[in-house]
Amino acid sequence: MTPILHVSLALKSDASDIAGMSRELIEHGLPWTWRPERVSRAIAASNVNVAVIREQQGLSAFGIMEYWDEDAHLTLLAVRPVRRRQGVGTAVLRWLEGSAFVAGARRIRVEARRDNVAARSFYNEHGYHELVIRSHMYSGMLDGIQLEKWLRTTSAGDA
Repeated sequence: MTPILHVSLALKSDASDIAGMSRELIEHGLPWTWRPERVSRAIAASNVNVAVIREQQGLSAFGIMEYWDEDAHLTLLAVRPVRRRQGVGTAVLRWLEGSAFVAGARRIRVEARRDNVAARSFYNEHGYHELVIRSHMYSGMLDGIQLEKWLRTTSAGDA
Protein backbone atom coordinates (compact mmCIF):
# COMPACT_ATOMS: atom_id res chain seq x y z
CA MET A 1 0.00 0.00 0.00
CA THR A 2 1.32 3.44 -0.93
CA PRO A 3 1.52 5.82 2.02
CA ILE A 4 -0.49 9.04 1.83
CA LEU A 5 1.70 11.95 0.84
CA HIS A 6 1.08 15.12 2.78
CA VAL A 7 1.82 18.35 0.93
CA SER A 8 2.18 21.48 3.05
CA LEU A 9 3.48 25.00 2.78
CA ALA A 10 7.20 25.42 3.38
CA LEU A 11 8.49 27.03 6.54
CA LYS A 12 11.37 29.50 6.62
CA SER A 13 13.40 26.73 8.24
CA ASP A 14 13.02 24.73 4.99
CA ALA A 15 14.81 27.37 2.90
CA SER A 16 18.30 25.86 3.16
CA ASP A 17 17.10 22.36 2.26
CA ILE A 18 15.08 23.67 -0.70
CA ALA A 19 18.04 25.74 -1.92
CA GLY A 20 20.33 22.73 -1.64
CA MET A 21 17.90 20.55 -3.58
CA SER A 22 17.63 23.24 -6.25
CA ARG A 23 21.41 23.43 -6.56
CA GLU A 24 21.82 19.65 -6.76
CA LEU A 25 18.76 18.63 -8.76
CA ILE A 26 17.82 21.63 -10.92
CA GLU A 27 20.65 24.14 -11.20
CA HIS A 28 23.53 21.67 -11.57
CA GLY A 29 26.03 22.97 -14.12
CA LEU A 30 24.56 26.49 -13.94
CA PRO A 31 25.11 29.44 -11.63
CA TRP A 32 23.31 28.89 -8.31
CA THR A 33 20.49 31.44 -8.21
CA TRP A 34 18.05 29.84 -5.75
CA ARG A 35 20.14 30.32 -2.62
CA PRO A 36 18.55 30.15 0.86
CA GLU A 37 17.91 33.92 0.96
CA ARG A 38 15.94 33.83 -2.31
CA VAL A 39 13.97 30.80 -1.18
CA SER A 40 13.17 32.57 2.12
CA ARG A 41 11.85 35.57 0.18
CA ALA A 42 9.66 33.25 -1.90
CA ILE A 43 8.30 31.56 1.23
CA ALA A 44 7.41 34.98 2.67
CA ALA A 45 5.96 36.45 -0.56
CA SER A 46 2.21 36.96 -0.77
CA ASN A 47 2.04 35.93 -4.46
CA VAL A 48 4.05 32.70 -4.11
CA ASN A 49 3.35 29.23 -2.74
CA VAL A 50 6.27 27.05 -1.76
CA ALA A 51 4.95 23.53 -1.23
CA VAL A 52 6.90 20.65 0.29
CA ILE A 53 6.57 17.01 1.20
CA ARG A 54 8.31 16.16 4.46
CA GLU A 55 9.08 12.57 5.33
CA GLN A 56 11.19 10.97 8.05
CA GLN A 57 14.33 11.46 5.97
CA GLY A 58 13.60 15.17 5.48
CA LEU A 59 12.24 16.97 2.44
CA SER A 60 11.37 14.60 -0.40
CA ALA A 61 10.08 17.21 -2.83
CA PHE A 62 9.24 20.86 -3.24
CA GLY A 63 7.61 23.16 -5.73
CA ILE A 64 7.55 26.94 -6.04
CA MET A 65 4.68 28.64 -7.87
CA GLU A 66 4.24 32.36 -8.46
CA TYR A 67 0.89 33.97 -9.23
CA TRP A 68 0.57 36.88 -11.67
CA ASP A 69 -2.84 38.24 -12.68
CA GLU A 70 -4.41 35.33 -14.59
CA ASP A 71 -1.25 33.25 -15.00
CA ALA A 72 0.69 31.10 -12.59
CA HIS A 73 4.34 30.25 -13.12
CA LEU A 74 5.77 27.01 -11.78
CA THR A 75 9.25 28.29 -11.05
CA LEU A 76 10.83 25.15 -9.59
CA LEU A 77 9.83 21.55 -8.92
CA ALA A 78 12.18 18.90 -7.61
CA VAL A 79 11.93 15.40 -6.18
CA ARG A 80 14.80 13.54 -4.54
CA PRO A 81 16.00 10.75 -6.86
CA VAL A 82 15.12 7.96 -4.39
CA ARG A 83 11.47 9.12 -4.39
CA ARG A 84 10.99 9.61 -8.13
CA ARG A 85 8.38 7.60 -10.04
CA GLN A 86 6.41 7.08 -6.80
CA GLY A 87 3.82 9.83 -7.14
CA VAL A 88 5.70 12.37 -5.02
CA GLY A 89 6.17 14.92 -7.82
CA THR A 90 2.59 14.39 -8.94
CA ALA A 91 1.33 15.11 -5.42
CA VAL A 92 3.21 18.43 -5.26
CA LEU A 93 2.19 19.39 -8.79
CA ARG A 94 -1.51 18.62 -8.17
CA TRP A 95 -1.46 20.60 -4.94
CA LEU A 96 0.08 23.61 -6.70
CA GLU A 97 -2.32 23.29 -9.66
CA GLY A 98 -5.26 23.23 -7.26
CA SER A 99 -3.95 26.33 -5.53
CA ALA A 100 -3.51 28.07 -8.89
CA PHE A 101 -7.07 27.21 -9.87
CA VAL A 102 -8.48 28.54 -6.59
CA ALA A 103 -6.37 31.70 -7.02
CA GLY A 104 -8.09 32.27 -10.37
CA ALA A 105 -5.23 31.38 -12.70
CA ARG A 106 -6.25 30.58 -16.25
CA ARG A 107 -3.01 28.77 -17.08
CA ILE A 108 0.24 27.58 -15.61
CA ARG A 109 3.55 28.13 -17.34
CA VAL A 110 6.75 26.23 -16.68
CA GLU A 111 10.15 25.77 -18.29
CA ALA A 112 12.41 22.75 -18.53
CA ARG A 113 15.87 22.17 -19.89
CA ARG A 114 15.65 20.96 -23.45
CA ASP A 115 17.84 17.95 -22.63
CA ASN A 116 15.77 17.01 -19.53
CA VAL A 117 13.63 14.35 -21.15
CA ALA A 118 12.32 13.08 -17.80
CA ALA A 119 10.96 16.50 -16.79
CA ARG A 120 9.47 17.13 -20.22
CA SER A 121 7.75 13.74 -20.15
CA PHE A 122 6.49 14.36 -16.61
CA TYR A 123 4.88 17.65 -17.61
CA ASN A 124 3.46 16.19 -20.83
CA GLU A 125 1.90 13.33 -18.84
CA HIS A 126 0.22 15.95 -16.63
CA GLY A 127 -1.35 17.89 -19.49
CA TYR A 128 1.35 20.47 -20.21
CA HIS A 129 2.03 21.31 -23.84
CA GLU A 130 5.38 22.36 -25.23
CA LEU A 131 5.18 25.79 -26.83
CA VAL A 132 8.61 26.89 -27.93
CA ILE A 133 12.30 26.09 -27.71
CA ARG A 134 14.33 29.01 -26.34
CA SER A 135 18.00 28.93 -27.28
CA HIS A 136 20.46 29.63 -24.47
CA MET A 137 17.60 30.19 -22.03
CA TYR A 138 19.48 29.04 -18.95
CA SER A 139 22.31 31.44 -18.09
CA GLY A 140 23.05 31.77 -21.81
CA MET A 141 24.30 28.19 -21.75
CA LEU A 142 21.46 25.70 -22.19
CA ASP A 143 18.33 25.58 -24.32
CA GLY A 144 14.97 25.48 -22.62
CA ILE A 145 11.44 24.44 -23.48
CA GLN A 146 8.49 26.58 -22.43
CA LEU A 147 5.35 24.64 -21.55
CA GLU A 148 1.86 25.59 -20.46
CA LYS A 149 -1.32 24.04 -19.16
CA TRP A 150 -4.70 25.72 -19.40
CA LEU A 151 -6.82 25.43 -16.27
CA ARG A 152 -9.84 27.34 -17.59
CA THR A 153 -10.76 28.92 -20.89
CA THR A 154 -12.50 32.03 -19.54
CA SER A 155 -11.44 34.42 -16.85
CA ALA A 156 -13.47 34.58 -13.65
CA GLY A 157 -14.91 37.93 -14.79
CA ASP A 158 -16.22 36.36 -18.02
CA ALA A 159 -18.25 33.68 -16.26
